[in-house]
Amino acid sequence: MGKGPQRIRGTQDIWGEEADRFDAVVAAFDRVRRLYAFRHVHLPVFEATEVFARSIGETTDIVSKEMYTFPDRGGDSLTLRPEFTAGICRAWLSEGWQQHAPMKLATHGPVFRYERPQKGRFRQFHQLDAEIIGTDSPQADIELLVMADQILRELGITEGVTLELNTLGDAETRDAWRAALVAHFEAHRGDLSEDSVARLDKNPLRILDSKDPRDRPIADGAPGIDDFLTDEARAFFAQVTAGLDAAGVAWTRNAKLVRGLDYYRHTAFEFVTDRLGAQGALIAGGRYDGLIESLGGPPAPAVGWAAGIERLGMLIEAPPLEAPTYVILPNNDESIDVAQLLLWDLRRADISADIALTGKRDRRIDRAAKRGAAAMLFVTYEQEASRIHVSVKPLVWSPAIGEPLATLKDHLIAALGASADVQPSLLQPETTLLVVRPS
Repeated sequence: MGKGPQRIRGTQDIWGEEADRFDAVVAAFDRVRRLYAFRHVHLPVFEATEVFARSIGETTDIVSKEMYTFPDRGGDSLTLRPEFTAGICRAWLSEGWQQHAPMKLATHGPVFRYERPQKGRFRQFHQLDAEIIGTDSPQADIELLVMADQILRELGITEGVTLELNTLGDAETRDAWRAALVAHFEAHRGDLSEDSVARLDKNPLRILDSKDPRDRPIADGAPGIDDFLTDEARAFFAQVTAGLDAAGVAWTRNAKLVRGLDYYRHTAFEFVTDRLGAQGALIAGGRYDGLIESLGGPPAPAVGWAAGIERLGMLIEAPPLEAPTYVILPNNDESIDVAQLLLWDLRRADISADIALTGKRDRRIDRAAKRGAAAMLFVTYEQEASRIHVSVKPLVWSPAIGEPLATLKDHLIAALGASADVQPSLLQPETTLLVVRPS
């Protein structure tokens, strides 16, 4: 017999402990972004293709090889977002958000890239994203870096993680450095890989991070950016590093860390780890002062970062199991309605509860214990005596369940009627009995 439709390669069904890890990453991000006063923004999953082609760069692998692009019924070319920054910048322009500058924005959700699936990499994956738009102050770069560091600390991801930092300079710096790089690579054109030759005219900085062994000796001997930094660019980088030092965020200089497109400026950074194989970047970003202008808008400085949720989730401790305080077990069919009334009242009182309706009694108790429930409530209706028994059996005794147990009788009365008579219970860490006699 066939198994039916299968999951598409490069996608994932996230469930169980993996889903708990995923949710823990998102919860930490949401908690920290509130502390830093970042507003949550929700964006479309697809945009006009030109939004990404113009912002990411048509010569990049993302645009040329990895985007999910399709025509809609009206003939327009649309693309599933491969990242968030371009969509946020499009919204900045199309929604007139300039009036709110500077804006601190945060979002998370699925992104799509057609690439070879590997550890922590999927064709539909999920990212955290944080951006500050409308300020050219180095304090914005510092704030985003400190925020990223705090998220990693909250998640317990600090061991083996390094913040690598570089400066890409200002426009004058990049122009001078780019010219020197082109001259250097042109002198070695015949020894470069085919990809690097193609990049030489449009995106020469990308040759610096080529993985092709033919390119590495040439790239390693290329001129460094420090020889071309203007006084203003050098001062900007000094302010960023001083701010990180003051905040207690450790960093290391990586002069080979670059961003290939011309709209990138000043700070470039990656939080990297050696715990996930070759693809070690956990959080990556930088300043992109020229991006909004490249989309047709007025100049607007900006800085941001993105992080893969799945990759962060692989590095955290498994969060505690979310379990109900009570699992209610009706002992006979006649007690199901009463059990349901009690279930609804507990939930309305913000006490987590579930009901176990199927399977043998011992099996239902075992499942509740494995879920981590604090206690079982056994409900039995005795028709002949017109009487309801509610037994409480703690499965995990701790002070955390003391208050719910102490108020359980009130919830029984609320569920079964104010005229019910509830006998006292010892509420000890052992099976106890509550007897409710309807009037």
